[in-house]
Formats: sequence, structure tokens, C-alpha cells
Amino acid sequence: MKVYNTLSAQEEEFVPQGDVVKMYVCGVTPYAESHLGHAMSYIVFDMVRRYLEFKGYKVKHVQNFTDIDDKIINRAQQAGVTPGELAEKFIAQYFADMDRLNVRRADVYPRATEEVPKIIEVVKGLMDKGHAYASGGDVYFRVKSDADYGKLSHQSLDALQSGARVEVGVDKEHPLDFALWKAAKPGEPCWESPWGKGRPGWHIECSAMSMRYLGETLDIHGGGQDLIFPHHENEIAQSEGFTGVTPFVKYWMHNGFVQLGGEKMSKSLGIFVTLKQALDRFSPDALRLFILSSHYRSPINFSEEGVAAAEKGMERLRQAGFADSQRGTGDSSGAVDTEACRQRFIEAMDHDFNSPQALAALFDLAREINRTMDQGFDPQEARQTLRELSSVLGFSFEGSEIDLAAKPFIDLLVSLRTELRKEKHWQMADRVRTSLKDLGVVLEDTPQGTVWKQEKQSK
Repeated sequence: MKVYNTLSAQEEEFVPQGDVVKMYVCGVTPYAESHLGHAMSYIVFDMVRRYLEFKGYKVKHVQNFTDIDDKIINRAQQAGVTPGELAEKFIAQYFADMDRLNVRRADVYPRATEEVPKIIEVVKGLMDKGHAYASGGDVYFRVKSDADYGKLSHQSLDALQSGARVEVGVDKEHPLDFALWKAAKPGEPCWESPWGKGRPGWHIECSAMSMRYLGETLDIHGGGQDLIFPHHENEIAQSEGFTGVTPFVKYWMHNGFVQLGGEKMSKSLGIFVTLKQALDRFSPDALRLFILSSHYRSPINFSEEGVAAAEKGMERLRQAGFADSQRGTGDSSGAVDTEACRQRFIEAMDHDFNSPQALAALFDLAREINRTMDQGFDPQEARQTLRELSSVLGFSFEGSEIDLAAKPFIDLLVSLRTELRKEKHWQMADRVRTSLKDLGVVLEDTPQGTVWKQEKQSK
């Protein structure tokens, strides 16, 4: 199994440290609704976790909430609520959106405001080792103390410095030195520390949280490509500086962006489609299929046409996996080469989680299932395999299967319509067809008789 490592800029054999894969994924800053860019990241790493478990690994998955931040404080002031109240509102919305997308919950969701003692411990340790210094109530990481600074973004300190934005009125030794602890400002949440009242900087929280819940070395650290620099670069510097242990992370994985009109989706820039907006328009499975149809490291351009096409593709998988088996009732042994499709799926996923190729295997399997059923066979093993492998990619097929108790009544109505047609009661037969269609059941008249399938209801 090969995984592309941003640190080495190449694919590497995946060899975790022990029996449990330690995976940390950067979470949201809950000051606004989550958007499709967030969905891409969390669907991708949900897929990674599911596939690792499919391969037999145990995974401990930790994902943080940055619940104290300048954006949260500013937005809370505008809304006339506390930063805590604002963060709680959007954390609840995040969980609601991710649950609808069938993103499995992490094992632990630490919050910056609940990890201050560990953060202070790490900051103090960095100061003791000469990696950090106090300045006017703030504490900064000294980038020149890290000889490898820039190794994740593959840039030298000089190259990074040339593009750095110098903060006015901030007394730092070097333009790239970054805040570990920020001195309190009037009206802002703050905590006591050896350097006076203040709050954590952004980068330090992830180092403190990952150390506390996963140890000094992680197997996988994930996030969007926009986090490579400065966030993840700074995480490496402060984590390895504090523990003296390298590497901090064995495999750095970064997903590409969802783009809207050629620009990266971004809350801060106001370029985004909220998850609520998307989920009100499309099914969760269609959004997941749309995202996984591109390799996780590639950008994807959002369009309603693209997701609508994914909706139709999802319906093909639903029908092959769950449609009533009335077309095929005979012996299905050897009807579909299920094992070949399974191997294609595994080979694709073993090659840096190549979901587009894995999906191609699933659609080929679905086509073979339909062909076999049209020939009068019911390839039950193949259908079970399709459902199993689809679940590895996180498809829920929610609402895809009509309640078993309803199927006999649907069959009865189909039989009644057949009799009405024989007696040439065309108007009554059409009423039966129309009524079933209103319930999401579509009839198809074939030379072998009338069959029915469930149709996804439009929103």
C-alpha cells in the first residue's frame, strides 16, 4: 500500500508504527457554516480511515476544533454573543452536516479552550530549550532555532522570508517567528500563564492536542493543501523542538481544493457554497461521489451540472445494489467475476487512495450485475460485494431501499395493472402507473413482463 507523503514529495510504502494507526486531521474554526471545501477534506479522510479499517488496521482518529480565534471573537462581537456561544452554534452545525454526509465521527474532538494547560506546558518547554522567547506578553517561536524549517513546504528560510508579511508594531526577532501565546486584549477570553493573561496562538494547539491524545509521533496528519504553510510547517517545528523526536509525522497527507468560479472556496474570502445549501439541493451520496470522482490531491471545480451527473451515477449504483431482484431469480453462480472487481478496487485504493479508479471498478461491477439480472439471474454475491465496497467509500445509500413490508403491495399493484392492460382498461392502468410514480416507483414494460425500480425523488 502506497501513500503520497507531502514531506518527501513522493509515494511511500505505508508502514505504521504499531497496531493502531494514529491519525490527526485539522478541524474547522467554528465562526461560520461549513462549506463544500470543508466537506472535501473530511470526506477524504473519512475514506482514508474506512479503507484502513477495511484493510484490517485499527485507527485512532483525532480532530480538533479551533474554538478561540480572532475570527470567532470578531464575529461574536458583531452578533452580540460570547465567543463560546458562537463556537458552540457552529460546532453543532458542523456535526449535523457531517452526520448527513455519513462522515464517521472521530474518536476525540479536543478544543483549544479545553487544552490550555497542555499548551502552556509545551510553550514553556520550548522556551526552556531556546526555541521560543517572550516579547511584550506574547511568546514567539524562534524559527532560526530549527535548522530544517521549511522542509514540508520545500522552501528555504530565505525564500519563505521574502514572501512574509511583517506585522506592524510586533517586536519579533525574525519576520517568520510565529505566536505561541498571545497577550490578552480588553474584552477577550483569556487564561493565566507564566507570561501573563492571554490565549493560545493558532499553531500550538494542534501540537499540544496531538501529543496529548496520540503521542510524540503520528502516522498520518491530514488537512487541506492551504495548511502546508504556515500551519503544518509550524507544527513540525514546535513539535519536534519540544520533544526532540523526529519525525513528528510519518505521512503528511493533503487534499486539494474545491474551486468555485476558478477560485478556492474560502469562508474568509466569501467564496463558498455552504454544506446546508448543497445538501438542500443534492443527496449526501451524490456530493460524496462528486468529490471522490477526483483524486484527493487534485482540485475539483464545483458545478451544479457536475453534482447532478453524480446524482445519476449514484442512482446506477443504488439500483444495482438494492433494486428489487424481480428481473433475476435463477442460479447466479459464476454470473459475475466478483473477485476481479474486488481486486481492481483494492489495487486502486492501495495506490494512494485512488478513488476515481476504485469507483470505475464499482460502476463496472454494477453494469455486470444489471446485465446478469437482465439474463434472468440474481447475482447476490456480486450485489453484496457492491454494497460492501461502496460502504468503504462511505456511501450510505440512505433512502435507497423501499421498506420490505411495502414490496408485496407494490408487486400486487403491478400485477393489477398488468390485468387491467389485458382487459384494455388503459385509463385505470395509467392511474396505477402514475400513482406509483408519485411514490417514487417507476415501471418498465419489458418483453419478459413489467418490472419496477425505485426512483430518487427530486428536491
